[in-house]
Amino acid sequence: MAKIYDIDKLDREILGILMKDAKVPYTDIAKRLVVSAGTIHVRMKRLERLGIVKGATLILDPARIGYDMTAFVGIYLVKGSAYSEVVKEMEAIPQIIEAYFTTGEYSIFAKVVCKNTEHLREVINDKLQPINGISRTETIISLGESIKKQVPIEL
Repeated sequence: MAKIYDIDKLDREILGILMKDAKVPYTDIAKRLVVSAGTIHVRMKRLERLGIVKGATLILDPARIGYDMTAFVGIYLVKGSAYSEVVKEMEAIPQIIEAYFTTGEYSIFAKVVCKNTEHLREVINDKLQPINGISRTETIISLGESIKKQVPIEL
């Protein structure tokens, strides 16, 4: 289980600003919060060191670069102990952008982005299903994303 850190009001305010727009310069954040830019820099380095902040990421819109189909694939494993090896091989499939070890119906639940249904079929049939340790898969095609947000930072 991950260690839970108690962060103060200033840390929460900094995170709140950056979660809305990660490109806001530290100097602008400092002016808004009436502290020095050095304070913002030190606080962010500390939050990264603690693992609260895990870098900054550029977010692409997959549809605008030709990946117009999103699907979720429930993966059944032959046995649970195959998980690590299966995930290692799944990491090599670029279209699998998220994967979760789950309880319930599936052992692994993966998010896949593809160009179209033919591309999805190729990824599932030619790349995913042949992985040793996977017994079968079940695919759910997304018709659209309704909600996508970060965990709330309460002040």
